[in-house]
Amino acid sequence: MSTAKTRAAVLALVTSFALFHSPAFAQMDHSKMGEMSPASTAYMQAMTKMDTDMKAMQMTGKPGADFALMMIPHHQSAIDMAKAYLESGENDPELTKLSRDIIAAQEKEIAFLKGWLEKNAGK
Repeated sequence: MSTAKTRAAVLALVTSFALFHSPAFAQMDHSKMGEMSPASTAYMQAMTKMDTDMKAMQMTGKPGADFALMMIPHHQSAIDMAKAYLESGENDPELTKLSRDIIAAQEKEIAFLKGWLEKNAGK
């Protein structure tokens, strides 16, 4: 896949992500979206879980702590979506590499955020 096609695919994913988090999407009749693949269903489930977890988050009033707390479910959603792509059976080398890179980077960042929260819990 060319760089342009990869950029287009990433743009489509980002646009979908933004759409699915909009208030208008919450009010849409999802039955009219057509058949979704198991991977697409997993993407939606990951975003729904992230949204639920983030909305349930108890804010501390501390910008750093709140940022770290909110980023953990956000990053976990990216991991879950990347894993769903890898499990989809589609074998695009660029998206496969991107998915693996996302998993590695987001897991590292989640570990950092959890460590930061432990060190800074009382601040």
